[in-house]
Amino acid sequence: MTEGRIHSIESMGLLDGPGIRIVVFFQGCNLRCAYCHNPDTWTNDGDIFSSKELLSKILRFKPYFDNTQGGVTFSGGEPLLQDEFLLEMLKLCKDNDINTAIDTAGYGCGDSEAYKEILKYTDLVILDIKQVDDVSYKSLTGKSMKGFRDFTKELALSNARVWIRHVVVPGITDSKENIKKLVPIISGLKNLDKIELLPYHTLGIDKYKSLGIPYKLEGVSPMDIEITKNLEKYLIEELSTGC
Repeated sequence: MTEGRIHSIESMGLLDGPGIRIVVFFQGCNLRCAYCHNPDTWTNDGDIFSSKELLSKILRFKPYFDNTQGGVTFSGGEPLLQDEFLLEMLKLCKDNDINTAIDTAGYGCGDSEAYKEILKYTDLVILDIKQVDDVSYKSLTGKSMKGFRDFTKELALSNARVWIRHVVVPGITDSKENIKKLVPIISGLKNLDKIELLPYHTLGIDKYKSLGIPYKLEGVSPMDIEITKNLEKYLIEELSTGC
């Protein structure tokens, strides 16, 4: 039995996979995304749970999410950082006939074998593509894109279903040129069920102030929703034509 550090647990997630989900937010993240709205998950603090304790909490909600073909989504922070604990939880969920999803930036422990095992027990991967090339990825997150590529290589070989998410930020990721560069990244993944472009928002700024962390995108306005929708249509069209 392993232990993990958990930031929080949400019992009625509606946007974190199919059906109603119980969402478990893991503590800890290696990325420092300029627009992150949960900087309180960055550190390795958090409540310590054994796998048995966490499973018990999840099972309490099983009658509710079972009726909606829902399940559990492991999010964060970055769940892949706690790979041993994540793997044990995924196995326990499958043993109890619970649909599993991980919401990830694909930047975790860096262990290909660990990723292979994790993906064996994952029904859905909600993959957040932060940026489209090495330079822009490091500028936005503070890290090389290699970690992301290591995970997506294993994801492409797995049987997990895939949802893609990408945040559109004014002046950073909102050009058609940037969006088109997503095409070769996404087209390399099979079992693709959904693509979502998400408009940048400023709802997390107060957390930065309370934590005493400088906010890198100070002064950047929220992204226009209609423009975001149009860029999403453009991306889907580009993928369908194979450009």
